[in-house]
Amino acid sequence: MNVDRLAAREKGSRTYSKRDLARVRTHNFPMAVLCLVVFCAFPSANRAQVPVYEVTPVESTIKFGVDSSIPIKGTFDKWNASVKLSSVDVRSAVLEIEIQADSVNTGSGLKNNKLKSKDFFDVKDSPTITFKSTKVVQTGPNTFELEGNFTIRGVTKMEKLTLIGNGKGSPSGSIEGTMAFDRKDYGMNKGIPFIKIANRVEVNVSLKWKQVSGPPPVFQQ
Repeated sequence: MNVDRLAAREKGSRTYSKRDLARVRTHNFPMAVLCLVVFCAFPSANRAQVPVYEVTPVESTIKFGVDSSIPIKGTFDKWNASVKLSSVDVRSAVLEIEIQADSVNTGSGLKNNKLKSKDFFDVKDSPTITFKSTKVVQTGPNTFELEGNFTIRGVTKMEKLTLIGNGKGSPSGSIEGTMAFDRKDYGMNKGIPFIKIANRVEVNVSLKWKQVSGPPPVFQQ
């Protein structure tokens, strides 16, 4: 009889131990899930960060000019620009510029209206002029050549923007760039009465920037 009671007691003890172990495992499961969520929500500080820049429009300008018998030069008063890097390599940078075409300002209302018309910028049907770089080549210690998609009058073609960077290694600086294109490639075939206009149009950008976070970029030279 005592032997049967002892056996039953040992069996109950083993059953309780298994039940208790399952309870402990179940109790710990939510904690494991919580740890996983926290890990995903807050990336490790050791993960690589990228440089983050901000273009300051107040100190920046976008100008254009075309050779003609009467000078045609001007600026765009409304535009946005950004420089974004996907890694610390400066060649990963993407420059995007979006210009409001109807903000053209030559200092002459007559010229402004002509440039906004269907013969040139066609601002009614194509309100923005854009450039988005697709490739960055460092050509010197502080010079770069950017290939990108340039869109004007709804026509997009690949163009090159040559840049000079100032402020390397500093928290702020500027980039000065020049791009030239043939206006007839974009459907601007007409002229202005009594004014002889060349086909080559030059665009000059002067962008002031400041680094707002992240490590400094790595240059090739």
